[in-house]
Amino acid sequence: MADSERIQNPWMPSDRTAILIHGDGTHTVLPLPPPPPPSSKTDELGIGERAFSAAGAAFLSAIIVNPLDVAKTRLQAQAAGVAYSHPLSNMISRMSFFGPNMMFADLRCSPSCHRAGIQGTVSICPPECFRYKGTLDVLYKIIQQEGFGRLWRGTNAGLALAVPTVGIYLPCYDIFRNWLEAFTAENAPTTSPYVPLVAGSLARSLACASCYPIELARTRMQAFKETQISKKPPGLFQTLLGVVSHVKSKTSPQNSLQGYRVLWTGMGAQLARDVPFSAICWSTLEPTRRKFLSLVGGDDANALSVLGANFGAGFFAGTLAAGATCPLDVAKTRRQIEMDPTRALKMTTRQTLMEVWRDGGLKGLFTGFGPRVGRAGPSVGIVISFYEVVKFVLHHRYTAS
Repeated sequence: MADSERIQNPWMPSDRTAILIHGDGTHTVLPLPPPPPPSSKTDELGIGERAFSAAGAAFLSAIIVNPLDVAKTRLQAQAAGVAYSHPLSNMISRMSFFGPNMMFADLRCSPSCHRAGIQGTVSICPPECFRYKGTLDVLYKIIQQEGFGRLWRGTNAGLALAVPTVGIYLPCYDIFRNWLEAFTAENAPTTSPYVPLVAGSLARSLACASCYPIELARTRMQAFKETQISKKPPGLFQTLLGVVSHVKSKTSPQNSLQGYRVLWTGMGAQLARDVPFSAICWSTLEPTRRKFLSLVGGDDANALSVLGANFGAGFFAGTLAAGATCPLDVAKTRRQIEMDPTRALKMTTRQTLMEVWRDGGLKGLFTGFGPRVGRAGPSVGIVISFYEVVKFVLHHRYTAS
């Protein structure tokens, strides 16, 4: 027989080889070419649909995980030297709140704190009552001392940040990934595994540079505590105006325009954190979710299976990336809460990391590790799964119509 037949090697766990059977009974083991990059059923969706999906995912995530973000920022700010005290701990606030009964006012403490009395009549919380000892302690003390709603401090800034940022980030990631996968498949197949890493880094850099001042405002809103109980904490725009006005008061009129540069204080630290985070996250997430999707039906999976596979992969990838980049997150927070504008403009990420190491060692570099990891896993899982499910639904709606 002159004909030959190719069959897949049945005893190999991988499909990278095949057997070529010749007409005379001999056979040859041949390697199979690498598989083409999997095409998504949503590749034809436009930038508008992708941005809509991403914005909805960001909105949902920002609301759910904001308390852990507040806890992480408070722990890191405390390690940087920010002192936390009772809102009525200063005399002006107590006089305006209690009036002439100021000396007999009871400043509420946590039940675990020992109160200090003045002449046996006044209950005052000692400073250690307001020092945070861990994630749960932060959440508990904020509820007891500031109210339950303060756990969502900075949510408006988070939403103002997350919607445009993720609206840029995820659609750009999709576009970069699809283009790079097509390019590498034709020109450099061996580099295909690095496509998610490069696409994620590029998309995150673009998103970060576009919306950074809002990120600066959010960190400051979460880190600093209003000490006058009758005064409403500053919002997003008031926080940004406060940053700019503080710089203007410290600089000469000739340098006032240059002072606006402080709104991008710490962006280098943010990029130093977010680019590795995205690289680790996407290079872990893509193979993980492809594996999960293959287990639940592949291209025939329904919306619930797509949701579960993407949430599981996003949770795992987000947790891993957040833990690995925690020291860079500490540096970013410390640079963003720096109140001296001259020092803020001169600081570098490397100098900040060395300062953190000198002050707190390895423990200092991983301050806020628990709430950061606890926040990032669910956050990435929610964003990715919601984004992919909305794309899935939109695709099927367009297909049906």
